[in-house]
Amino acid sequence: MKQLLLASVCLLILSCKGNSEDPGKDPGDTDTLITENILPDALKTTDKVTLNITEANNLAELPLACLNTEYPNKLGQTLENKNAMDEPHVLHPAFYGCFDWHSSVHAHWSLVSLLKQFPELKKNEEIREKLKTSLSSENIEGEVAYFNRKESTTYERTYGWAWLLKLSQELKSWEDPLGQELAANLQPLTDLITTRFIEFLPKLNYPVRVGEHTNTAFGLTFAYDYAEATENKELMEVVKKSAQSFFLNDDNCPVSWEPGGYDFISPCLAEVDIMRRVLPKSAFNLWIEDFMPQLKNEDFEMEVGEVSDRSDGKLVHLDGLNFSRAWIFSGLANQYPEKFGHLRALANEHVAYSFPNVSGDGYEGGHWLGTFAIYALQESGKQPVK
Repeated sequence: MKQLLLASVCLLILSCKGNSEDPGKDPGDTDTLITENILPDALKTTDKVTLNITEANNLAELPLACLNTEYPNKLGQTLENKNAMDEPHVLHPAFYGCFDWHSSVHAHWSLVSLLKQFPELKKNEEIREKLKTSLSSENIEGEVAYFNRKESTTYERTYGWAWLLKLSQELKSWEDPLGQELAANLQPLTDLITTRFIEFLPKLNYPVRVGEHTNTAFGLTFAYDYAEATENKELMEVVKKSAQSFFLNDDNCPVSWEPGGYDFISPCLAEVDIMRRVLPKSAFNLWIEDFMPQLKNEDFEMEVGEVSDRSDGKLVHLDGLNFSRAWIFSGLANQYPEKFGHLRALANEHVAYSFPNVSGDGYEGGHWLGTFAIYALQESGKQPVK
C-alpha cells in the first residue's frame, strides 16, 4: 500500500508541475471550506460548546488580563554576556506579557480573532487600543533586533514562530483599517520568521515528535496555513516537502502511548493535521489507512486528558491537549465529513471537559488556555466541505 501511496503522490506532483491552476484537479480534493452544513443530524451533538458573544466576552478577559502582565516571566533566552540581561519589556517591547513570548503572541492572536468575529465585544475599544500600542512599528523593530542577536537565531523555534505567522495571517485577513495597519507593522518580524522557517526546515533531518512546544508537525501546520493564505509559494513548498519527507512512510502510530504527562499536543494527531493539508484526497486516504486507520471507525474513542492539579503549570497542559485534539478532530471532520464526520462528537467531548475550567484557572493555565479554547471552538464552528 505504501508503494501505491508514493506512486500516487509522485504522479500528482508530475501532473501539476508547471500548472498552478491545476484545471484537472478533482473538486473533491479541495481544502476549501464551503458554508453549507451537510452532516446528518445523527452526527451532531446538542450539548456542544459554541463560541457566542457571551463566551467571547468571557474569553477576551484572559488575554486582556495578561497582555501587560510582565511577571512572572519565563524568558527562555541564551545570554551572550552579562549585558544581554534586561527586563522582559525591554527585551520584548511587543510581546513581554502572558508569562512567555509565545503566549503573548497568541494572546494578541486571540484578541484579533475575537474582534473579527464579534466587533460588538464589550471591551472592543480597550482591545483595539492595546493592540495598537503593543504592535507599533517601533515595538516590532525591537522584536526584530532581539531575533537578530547572535544567540537568538533559534529563539522560539518552531512553536513561537508558528504562532507569530498565525497572528500575521489573522491581521492580514482582518477587513479593518486597524488590522491592515498592524499587519504592516508586524511585517518585518513576519518576514524574518518566514525566512527562518525556509532556512531551517531543509536542515532538519528528523522530525521532533514530542507532545510539547517543539513538535515539528504543529509548527509545519501553522506555517502551511500562513503560506496558503498569503500565497507564499516558497514557504509552502518547503513545508510540503518537509512534511512528506518526515511523515509519508509512517505506519501504525502508537496512539495508545498517549497522552504523555505534560502533553498539550497529540504527536499522532498533529501528523494527521499536517498531512491532510499537504496530501490530495486520494493520497491522504491511503496514508491514513497505514498510519491511523482506527480514526475511520464510527465507534472510535479517545479518552480526554485528565488534569489532576490545575495549579501545576505542566500538569495543566492536558487541558490544552483536549483543545488541540478537538480542533484536529473538527478539521478532519470538516474536510472529509463522509469518512470522519463522527469525530465531531469526540471533539465536543474534549472541549466540554476542559472548557469550564478555562476562565476559573489560575495563571498557570489562564495565560494561554484561552487561545486554545478559541481555536478549538472556531474549528468546530466551521462548516464541512461539500
